[in-house]
Amino acid sequence: MNMYLPLILMLVMGAIMATVALVSAIIGPSRYNRVKSDSYECGIEPTPQPIGGGRFPVKYYITAMLFIIFDIEVVFLYPWAVSLEMPGLRSFALVQMLIFIGLVFLAYVYEWRRGGLEWD
Repeated sequence: MNMYLPLILMLVMGAIMATVALVSAIIGPSRYNRVKSDSYECGIEPTPQPIGGGRFPVKYYITAMLFIIFDIEVVFLYPWAVSLEMPGLRSFALVQMLIFIGLVFLAYVYEWRRGGLEWD
């Protein structure tokens, strides 16, 4: 039971926080006005959008792909570092991680050549 105590404590704390947020939203004051209902864009009045929302430049998508590439790399590097504690997996894990880092490096070079790292 001692192993599950931190998990149970975290679940209880999360339930308490969710309950408090729900109760405060229900019984809290609700004074609506035009300023609170308006969208906030760093103090700038939002420009009218065409019907359908308009188009985003491709730069946004390239930046998002770059973020995903390196985010996934970090997610896979942590288990690799932990697996190096096991003596039999060191050489196998090293070769696999070198292949993985090489593939991520190729994706980085592709992104660089396509101009994803340049801000106009």
